[in-house]
Amino acid sequence: MAAPIDAARLAAFGADVLAALGVPGGDARLVAESLVAADLQGHSSHGMLRLSWYAARLQSGAMAARTAPETVSDLGAVCVVDGRDGVGQVVADHACRLAVERAERHGIAAVAVRRSNHFGMAGYWTRRMAAAGCVGILTTNGSAAMAPWGGREKAIGANPWSIAVPGPEGPVVLDIANTLVARGKIYAARESGGTISADWATDAAGRPTTDPDLALAGTLLPMAGHKGYGIAFMMDVLSGVLTGSAYGTGVNGPYVPDERSGCGHLAMALRVDAVADPAEFEERLADLIAATKAVPLAPGAAEILHPGEPEARREAECRRTGITVPAKTIAGLRDLAADCGLPFPLDHPEGHR
Repeated sequence: MAAPIDAARLAAFGADVLAALGVPGGDARLVAESLVAADLQGHSSHGMLRLSWYAARLQSGAMAARTAPETVSDLGAVCVVDGRDGVGQVVADHACRLAVERAERHGIAAVAVRRSNHFGMAGYWTRRMAAAGCVGILTTNGSAAMAPWGGREKAIGANPWSIAVPGPEGPVVLDIANTLVARGKIYAARESGGTISADWATDAAGRPTTDPDLALAGTLLPMAGHKGYGIAFMMDVLSGVLTGSAYGTGVNGPYVPDERSGCGHLAMALRVDAVADPAEFEERLADLIAATKAVPLAPGAAEILHPGEPEARREAECRRTGITVPAKTIAGLRDLAADCGLPFPLDHPEGHR
């Protein structure tokens, strides 16, 4: 591991790389900050290790550097947006902003998105909706990662989704994939030279494996057995079939350098004050959190946390101490800087804490 890196410097470097590849400055900063947010929260699977994937897609033209989403259908509280193969984070930000703006007028709104790209950590966007006083819901589909229940070949994505609500001490956030772990966590294990748990995935022959490379060539296992498969299937319906996007095996992942993604999203915003008094909602939510935390601990457990709390704590700590990035990721970022004709500031002492 390299020395911890200051989050702001890491984000600035990421933005410089994206700008060098033709992404407008504001969009480049948004994407870089969303990736660094994942690293800050302990989800390196969705962090800066993905920058080189995005770069390859920009260089091949599979992902458009200049994102120009277009509204193709507008019914007020419901609209459909064509992302036109733009950068996923920029498309997602546009969709979530639209959802919040329309919820301001209608109380609730839904924005269906087609022809987008991988948008990083779903909770990054639902947190923004929660900060605007809304219940934020965001779904997406992805490339095939798991087999349907009873099958042996991958045919459906992990298809993550997130729900966030305003909380008494910041948003309460659920952000999960429907596989036992996100595929990015297997990439992260490979990046750090580690192994994975034997219950995460099977190899191409259907045998449990602890080898990240064999897992990536095989099939991820669903969370909660058939229930995880069922939720993933329905998220593909909402994100892909409903929106007019690709679905099932038709979606390409961000690690594919030269094929359009075709993925879709569904962003929904429900204004809290359209349903309940915000102060009363906060009080009731605080009561639920307190009651949940007061449950007697199971053997070996130190504390009960609510959804999103581990990430909030990790982020606070990493903002103080810096982000520890695997040496392999640093090497990849150094190569990417050279490829873009940029200096690599993270090699210098001032690039670290």
